[in-house]
Amino acid sequence: MTTQTTKDVKFLLTPFHADALANLCGKLNEHLKLLESRLDVTIHNRSNDFQVSGKSQQAQLAGEMIKQLYQDSIDGTDITPELIHLLLQQSGVEQRASNGNKQLKGDISIRTRKALIRPRGPNQQNYLRSILQHDINFGIGPAGTGKTYLAVACAVQALEQEEIERILLVRPAVEAGEKLGFLPGDLSQKVDPYLRPLYDALYEMLGFEKVDKLLERNIIEVAPLAYMRGRTLNGAFVILDESQNTTREQMKMFLTRIGFGTTAVITGDITQVDLPKGTPSGLKHAIHVLGGVKDIGFTHFSSKDVVRHPLVQHIVEAYERFDQEQEQSKGSTS
Repeated sequence: MTTQTTKDVKFLLTPFHADALANLCGKLNEHLKLLESRLDVTIHNRSNDFQVSGKSQQAQLAGEMIKQLYQDSIDGTDITPELIHLLLQQSGVEQRASNGNKQLKGDISIRTRKALIRPRGPNQQNYLRSILQHDINFGIGPAGTGKTYLAVACAVQALEQEEIERILLVRPAVEAGEKLGFLPGDLSQKVDPYLRPLYDALYEMLGFEKVDKLLERNIIEVAPLAYMRGRTLNGAFVILDESQNTTREQMKMFLTRIGFGTTAVITGDITQVDLPKGTPSGLKHAIHVLGGVKDIGFTHFSSKDVVRHPLVQHIVEAYERFDQEQEQSKGSTS
């Protein structure tokens, strides 16, 4: 049995920029303390002269991250605890201590006019590759794993590169504990709030004015799933969000709308089904029926892939444990 040796990693951050250094360290060194806590290391610095102490691999990884964050700070990036959390997650720190800068930066990205989107971790990289390689893709997993955001990024890139003619954003009109019928407006207006995550991603990547113009020209179309019946979609990028709330019939209807030159991405979380009790989820059924179909991509995310606040990952894991315990309890009493 071998134990990992301890190591002191010493380095000087150059060129020296006082503002960039302050941005890196954070108020009362909160960013350095976060790295210490997550990587189980000790960080000492006098101005831009740093020493990181800890187990060899963790100390080396912490040093690499500090250097990367400092360079990002010089380039104008606002260093935040959220950014550090994402960088730690992207590095696979829970699975390996150090894999070099290639792992930190990833090896695939999506570029739009307003944003450069890099995947966070191997599962998001596989998801992007799958979208680029297959006409139909499923992204399945808990909230906060980037399923919808990355799908929108791929759609925007394809539109800007003129690989497609339009983007369709689709969502089933299913209530999550609230009744749509009591809300004012027609069905489209009632569903719009449920599509807000899709709008937000579009605004970030294209800008408000551009998105509004594309919506007016129907180059970007937002529609409830019910409006898809009878249509054939050619030359489009179609995203079906919250697909766990489709019925079997709705999922089959949607998938059979796909025409030539169209890419479809279906995202959903099978642990958050809002269908009436006793109604089976079309997403669960599709996973079972289509799992062996060639040229359909499936990417399964877990709580380890959550890229929101660290507490979101812990919340997802807690619910997963509870559900497993409930299933085991049912099994033991039956």
